[in-house]
Amino acid sequence: MVKGSFRKLCGSQVDQSVSVGRHELELNDKPNGPNTSSDAKYISWLEEHPSALTSFNSMMTTMEGKQIVVFLDYDGTLSPIVSDPDRAFMSNPVYGFVKLDEVYYAGSHGMDIMGPPKSYDQSKYQTNTLDEKGNEFTIFQPAKEYLPSINKMLKELKNRTCDVPGALVEDNRFCISVHYRHVLDEDYGMLEEIIKNVILEYHPCFHLTRGKKVLEIRPSIKWNKGDALLYLLDTLGFSDSNNVLPFYLGDDKTDEDAFKVLGSRGQGYPIIVSTTPRDTAASHSLRDPSDVVSFLLRLARWGSERDYLNYITDD
Repeated sequence: MVKGSFRKLCGSQVDQSVSVGRHELELNDKPNGPNTSSDAKYISWLEEHPSALTSFNSMMTTMEGKQIVVFLDYDGTLSPIVSDPDRAFMSNPVYGFVKLDEVYYAGSHGMDIMGPPKSYDQSKYQTNTLDEKGNEFTIFQPAKEYLPSINKMLKELKNRTCDVPGALVEDNRFCISVHYRHVLDEDYGMLEEIIKNVILEYHPCFHLTRGKKVLEIRPSIKWNKGDALLYLLDTLGFSDSNNVLPFYLGDDKTDEDAFKVLGSRGQGYPIIVSTTPRDTAASHSLRDPSDVVSFLLRLARWGSERDYLNYITDD
C-alpha cells in the first residue's frame, strides 16, 4: 500500500495518494470480457455488482462534502496480468498520471508499511528511521518478529524446489509466494508436499493460503488487507470520520478482507476487478486494468473541481 501526493492527476490539482496487494487471476481470464458460454452468468452477476463506469454518476451523488480516498491493488488491477510476477508493471496511461512525490508503500498483504514520518503513537511494530540519504520515514511491521524464520524458510524452499521445473519462489518479505503456473500437473503434488513439510517445521507460527496458481506461506497473525486499510485510514486521520468516502479496487481473493471492512463501515465503494462472475463482498465491478484506468481518469477529472482527492494502491 502507498500513500502520497499527486501533483497533477489528468490535469487536476490533487493532494494525497495511497496504494495497497498482489494478483492471482488466471491468464486465461479474457481481458476483453466474458466468453460466449458465460455471457448470461456474467450479465446476471453484473446486476448484483454493476460496473463502476456505468454507475459513475450515481456514485458521485454520495460524495458531496466528503473526502475521497482510493485504495488500489497492484497486479491485475493497476498492472496487466502477466505470467512472471517480476514483469508486472503499471500500464503507461496509469504511470503517466500517477505522479507520487510522497508515498506510503505497503506489501506482504499490509504487513510491511513504509511512509513519511508522522507523530504516531509508538508501538513495538512501528518505528521512525532514516534511509540511506538521511531522510526520516516511518515503518509499520506487525509481523517483524517472524522475519528471521521467514528468511530461513525462503532459503530452504529455494533449495528444495530446484528439482521442480517451473516453480518460482518469490520473496515478499513477510510472506513467501510459490508460483506454480508453469509447473506440470504431475509435479504439483511434489511441490505442495515440499511446501507443507517446510511449514510443519515452523508450525503453528505459519500457515498456508491458496490463490490461483500460487501457494503462500504467511505468519499466523490476525492481519490482512482489511486491517491494513483500517490502519491507513487511521494514519490519514479518517478512522472515525463521517466525511470520508473510501474506494477500494482489487482483483484478488485477499482483497475481499478490505471489501468486507468497507461494508462493515457502511461507507465507501468496494470494487472488484474481474472478467468472470465471482462470489465477492464488492458492491461494484470493473473488468480489467484498462477499465481501472478509465475509472481513475474519470474520477480525477471529477476531482479537479474538489480541493482534495486521496488515492491508494497495493503491491
